[in-house]
Amino acid sequence: MDQMMGGGDGGIAGQAGFPLEQWFWEMPLCTRCWTTATVIASMLVQCQIITPFQLFYSFRAVFFKNQYWRLLTTFVYFGPLSLDLVFHVFFLQRYSRLLEESSGRSPAHFSWLLLYATTCLICLSPLVSMPFLGPPLSSTLVYIWSRRNPETRLSFLGLLVFTAPYLPWVLMGFSLVVHGVIPKDEIMGVVIGHVWYFFSDVYPPLHNGSRPFDPPMWWRRIFEGRPREETADTINNEIAVAAAPEVR
Repeated sequence: MDQMMGGGDGGIAGQAGFPLEQWFWEMPLCTRCWTTATVIASMLVQCQIITPFQLFYSFRAVFFKNQYWRLLTTFVYFGPLSLDLVFHVFFLQRYSRLLEESSGRSPAHFSWLLLYATTCLICLSPLVSMPFLGPPLSSTLVYIWSRRNPETRLSFLGLLVFTAPYLPWVLMGFSLVVHGVIPKDEIMGVVIGHVWYFFSDVYPPLHNGSRPFDPPMWWRRIFEGRPREETADTINNEIAVAAAPEVR
């Protein structure tokens, strides 16, 4: 019986918990942190430890009352525990993970994209009265992924089959039908995502490979350390200086 149920005391727990644990640790660093923070924020609100009023972005609260944590919490709260939260977390981790994995092993490029998108959203938020900025940030990532995978075919609710570039517009239509209002958050995310896509994927081939939206070297050093070429040149120079005869 023990063998049939999984073999011993830890068999069932090991088989049931391992896939979820593996899925969690296989996520790239930025996506894993964002997904974890999103779930934790919703659980804290659900348990009434904190309230949504402590999490949303407000220019006055941040820059006049020094509540700087709102610059981060506005991107990790998608609502209380509900089916809508599950929907948001699925799209967040799926397309964030796909983009981050395609950016290379170092998180420098993807984190620079997140910094660009979050900065743009914070600057535009007062213009559209949008206190929570997680949904438009997710829409930005969905749009960039969809433009970079034009041949990928998707199915929405098992009824509608389309190619990836139509995904943002399908989601906008679905949101309009469900909520009955124009999805300003998704529109703003698409606009910000298109600017990034243009300067990262369209602009370089037309301007001799110039990539104005690539992370600067100082940002890459935070995640990658000093480049190999620079390190090798520095070592060679130090060896040459040490081997040079002393001038008297």
